[in-house]
Amino acid sequence: MKSTLRLTDNVVQNMGIGKLHKDDNSSVINSMDFNKDGSLLITASDDESIHLYNIDTGELQKTLNSKKYGVDLIKFTHNNNSIICASKNSWDESLRYLSLHDNKYLKYFKGHRNKVVSISMSPINDMFLSGSLDDTVRMWDLRTNVCQGLLRRNGRPAVSFDPQGIIFATAVSVNTIKLYDLRNYDKGPFSSFSIDYPIPVEWTSMKFTADGKYILLSTKNNIIFLIDSFTGEVKQRYTSFKNDNGSVIESSFSPDAQYVLSGSEDGTVHIWKTLTGEEVAVWGGHSSTVGRVQWNPRSMMAATACTNLAFWIPNDSVL
Repeated sequence: MKSTLRLTDNVVQNMGIGKLHKDDNSSVINSMDFNKDGSLLITASDDESIHLYNIDTGELQKTLNSKKYGVDLIKFTHNNNSIICASKNSWDESLRYLSLHDNKYLKYFKGHRNKVVSISMSPINDMFLSGSLDDTVRMWDLRTNVCQGLLRRNGRPAVSFDPQGIIFATAVSVNTIKLYDLRNYDKGPFSSFSIDYPIPVEWTSMKFTADGKYILLSTKNNIIFLIDSFTGEVKQRYTSFKNDNGSVIESSFSPDAQYVLSGSEDGTVHIWKTLTGEEVAVWGGHSSTVGRVQWNPRSMMAATACTNLAFWIPNDSVL
């Protein structure tokens, strides 16, 4: 299922669905995450199920259910046998640390008073961030269920660690990005940017490039921003996808950061050159809004999801 060739325009234009999982979920896949080496993919669905896929074979490896809490914003920890996730129901906003081995909760992280909309796992240790509609960003450590830090921010927050795990960013209301040093976040942001856009946007996800130079910001509008993480300058805008209904649509960098991938409300997947903004390809194959898209971190393969889950690989003709 995996290929390790270099990504080029020709390869991207000739990628197709190598495996389509149509019957694993009865409702929308609301989140997914590759593990660090790209050998596993975990998905969460509004049907309250969790699915674990083996990327080498393309097959479903395990199914778990979370009927009591629902499941959203699923993320691998640094252990392939455990994940963190948010609740999907309206009466419990705790985050949960789950063992995939025996489907048991290892810890509950309580504190948020409204829906959690963003989670970021530290790339270097057991810290993670959560952003909630209760206007707070919280810092946690998997080793204790006591909140490690708290920031108050207005509006829907998106949060992300940088690749070194020392800096974290928050995107909040009024089109503002703030960067903090984790070691002294309580002193306030060391850098703050305002994104030049005529209307307020709601941020839905935030991702750094592997070298930390750029940040990709998805919104509930028909626009994705690429900004310089040092200056805050908007380097590119991607708009040729469809998001007319305020859907939460994920965007993602390719591992080499040369391409940006995004879903769309019309069931297509769009790929642009990161810096020029040129649209390189549009993939078809989904029947409804593609809300989740991710490149495999270690190989030439992508995963996209609506209710169905598609694994995209290069066509044999370009190998």
